[in-house]
Amino acid sequence: MKRSASLCKLLLALPCLCGGMDAAAAKVWVVELEGAIGPASADYFVRALRRADAQEVDLLVLRLDTPGGLDKSMRDMIKEILASPVPVAAYVAPNGSRAASAGTYILYASHIAAMAPATNVGSSTPVSIGGEGSPLPIPGMPSGEDEDQAADEDGAEDGGGAPGTAMERKVLNDSVAYIKGLAELRGRNAEWAEATVLEAANLTASEALEANVIDFVAADLPTLLALANGHAVEAGGAEVIVDASDPDIEFIEPDWRYELLGIITDPNVAYILLMVGIYGLIMEFYNPGMWVGAVTGVICLLLGAFALQMLPINYAGLALAIVGIGLLVAEAFSPSFGVLGAGGVVAFVIGSIILMDTDLPAYQLSAYVVIAVAALSVAVLVLGVGAALRSRRMRDASGKESMVGARGRVVESFTGAGRVRAFGEVWQARGPRDVAFERDNRVTIVSVDGLELVVEPSEDR
Repeated sequence: MKRSASLCKLLLALPCLCGGMDAAAAKVWVVELEGAIGPASADYFVRALRRADAQEVDLLVLRLDTPGGLDKSMRDMIKEILASPVPVAAYVAPNGSRAASAGTYILYASHIAAMAPATNVGSSTPVSIGGEGSPLPIPGMPSGEDEDQAADEDGAEDGGGAPGTAMERKVLNDSVAYIKGLAELRGRNAEWAEATVLEAANLTASEALEANVIDFVAADLPTLLALANGHAVEAGGAEVIVDASDPDIEFIEPDWRYELLGIITDPNVAYILLMVGIYGLIMEFYNPGMWVGAVTGVICLLLGAFALQMLPINYAGLALAIVGIGLLVAEAFSPSFGVLGAGGVVAFVIGSIILMDTDLPAYQLSAYVVIAVAALSVAVLVLGVGAALRSRRMRDASGKESMVGARGRVVESFTGAGRVRAFGEVWQARGPRDVAFERDNRVTIVSVDGLELVVEPSEDR
């Protein structure tokens, strides 16, 4: 009986033992994002989160240190987080890091929000995502031509918006509604969420914890996992208890795709690729059949176009830059002695300056790159115009026109018509009827009439 009772207890304990083994095998992935959030970082995170779902990862930790980023990339990441059945813990770390602007939205959207000591969150006022080309105004701080109107209206009517253009107010209100919706979904402080958009408010880690902006303050990753273990969150439409006990931690390293996207989506690199592609095709048109210019041009043009479609582009600027290149090409093929070329350079430079539709420093074209490409275009223009001017001064090298002005020598004396030797051949020639041409005297060719040369005596006999 005792043996049977012991066997029963062992059988009953097996599920618990198996459950303990499963708990010990909790899989935790760590994805690190440092710097501005853009197409490359969004693609990297989205692919990592989808792989985590496919491999049944228990928790994905997104370690953040960002000054902000592009609106589209941020929203792509947030959509993936909201739809993911894998809990995401956004962790602002290490010490001294920040989750500003777009990072604040991602922190609010994540299932678990945590910060390391000596970090901060906030400053989420959108800049230039409405296409106006200047930062959106902050309530109580009107500027420029709106200042008097803002003072008369006391800043905003019934708290319904900030001073500024209608487009600026639309973008600002959209951003407020977006982050408040995330706050309500995760049960976090919606009032402060509104303040960080309207007033660019900031909080330290301890202040954020006290204000219910984040869930935990954790000095390091093991501390975060210990705090998150057993925490209940809603993921993929269901309640999930985070399992992070004795975790198997794997750091997800960026792959070649992330590195490539990170390089080509740099606005300066994309811009240079576009220019190299265009000039490569022009070179191929000048020297057809070599294929080096065509192959290089097509590859660079496609890479540049792919990068630009992922970036916030001002299409008016892009159109101006393309028109400028077109005018430079027209100058090269149909020389107008600088008229088309000068217009092309002006259009190209202006288009390049306004090409990027954002005020984020990480996604601005470098003035040095624009100046260098413009100087190269001017150099090509000067060389093209110089070649055109030289060609006008040069004698024709072939055809009848090249024969005019050349010298010949009289084969036999004649008056009126006779024969002369020119260009290594003997030609029929005629001259003024009253002029006698003596044998071996030199003549100058005036024109060519069919196969007959019209000549006159040369001063150099």
